[in-house]
Amino acid sequence: MTTPARRDVVIAGGGLAGLCLALQLKRRFGDIDVLVLERRRHPLPLAAHKVGESTVEIGAHYFGETLGLREHLDAQHIRKFGFRFFFSEGREDLPAVTELGVREVLPTPTFQIDRGIFENHLGDAARAAGVDFRDGAVVRGIDLSTDGADHAVRFEHDGAAHEIRARWVVDASGRAGLLKRKLGLAEPNGHDANSVWFRIDDKLEIDDWCGDERWRGECTPPERWRSTNHLCGPGYWVWLIPLGSGAHSVGIVCDAAMHPLETMNTFERAMEWLKKFQPIVWRECDRRRDKLMDFLFLRGFSYGCRRVFSGDRWALTGEAGLFLDPFYSPGSDFIAMSNTYVCELIAHDRAGTPVAPYASLYEQLYFSFYRNTLSLYEGQYPLFGDAQVMPVKVIWDYAYYWGVLCQIVFQNRLADLRLFADLRASFERASDLNRRVQAFFRRWSAAAPARNPAVMLDQGRLDWFHALNRELHDVLDDAGLRARLVANVTMLERLAAGIVEQARRDAPDIDADGLADADATRAPALFDTA
Repeated sequence: MTTPARRDVVIAGGGLAGLCLALQLKRRFGDIDVLVLERRRHPLPLAAHKVGESTVEIGAHYFGETLGLREHLDAQHIRKFGFRFFFSEGREDLPAVTELGVREVLPTPTFQIDRGIFENHLGDAARAAGVDFRDGAVVRGIDLSTDGADHAVRFEHDGAAHEIRARWVVDASGRAGLLKRKLGLAEPNGHDANSVWFRIDDKLEIDDWCGDERWRGECTPPERWRSTNHLCGPGYWVWLIPLGSGAHSVGIVCDAAMHPLETMNTFERAMEWLKKFQPIVWRECDRRRDKLMDFLFLRGFSYGCRRVFSGDRWALTGEAGLFLDPFYSPGSDFIAMSNTYVCELIAHDRAGTPVAPYASLYEQLYFSFYRNTLSLYEGQYPLFGDAQVMPVKVIWDYAYYWGVLCQIVFQNRLADLRLFADLRASFERASDLNRRVQAFFRRWSAAAPARNPAVMLDQGRLDWFHALNRELHDVLDDAGLRARLVANVTMLERLAAGIVEQARRDAPDIDADGLADADATRAPALFDTA
């Protein structure tokens, strides 16, 4: 065994979370000594079989601005045409069903990420920044110190055994969960859902699936295929995500009770499932069977974690800690937030400040974001086939996301403890409001008659919604951010009252749970889905 050496930070896992953290650390602390240990050999194949290809605003902002990778994103990946939903169960005539999606791309960029291309670039960028990135390295053990001494990490690389000491150890090993398993930190979260997905080495150009030129031309440019397309039904959604390598990712995500994994856990079973529930996707994949690249399934993909940051100078980031759901693509968002908190903790440590109090406070904030986001999914999968309620839910969920969490991240205030303390009442109002609105959607769906008209609901034509997205680029001072957050919570209260008013057209006696107390006459406009 080689003589032990010492590093400032050892990151176990050099996938998306680990490489992003290494690059972020080097951009913030030029002299920091970072070692990344990754089991897989680089370069990765294009269209690498990893979940997390679609990004939304926080993740895209993190990759592009925090890590300085915007030029790479523009050149090598696909600018996303927003999120798009078709309520198309059992249908092949997409122009004849309800579609939710923008006609023109919104101002704040998001991307479809080819994970092979992106992680290869991250590895190169990390090495160029001075990170010691060792691919083909297998971590064999981590011994954590609790008395202020260095941690020890044992690993194998190029046929030799090594041991290294580290001031900080960060577990970014994904679902392997090295520290989670070692410390018994796994925690179920009650959201029981499964997923299968595969890649087709061809473009699935949804715009050409129907011979309706009027429908095709409703988008400018006519490129719905660039969206994260969701084909929805009760208890599930099917994703279509294009990749920069020219391949297309296809996934089925479903409530475990409503659509058991055993009905889709092989490619042939998944195809039979698609033939029954989303025949237009089956038709296009069936034509390209010879272009199938891979197939994978995950049972019970959503989980929590009891700890992610420690005053003893260890942390978990990415899927090594927790995972929510691929719906709304929050994975890269939570990588951005956890990596930022890890950087803040290391900054405190480098400054000689005790880490433990900050680890506890940052963890509380991180878990609050996790719990609030989890509420968007818990018990909500039965709504996914509701062409009347689900478009309103999507608008609410994004208004909540853009209006609160995105404001904090885009203004670089994740670690501003005074901000969170001073606006605690507003944040608690928003969280409680979201919980009650999610429950209201379930009551509305149960009471509303089933409708699926041939209509395109363009959220970009809701002026207030478009403005929420556009204003993410604003640079605000402290007073400006505080005023905007308070105003956005008030806006959400009025939006909730407007949602109740719309639901009462179908169910006059529906229990509003106090959501109608705000002034509905000042509510932001919604689609008329009646």
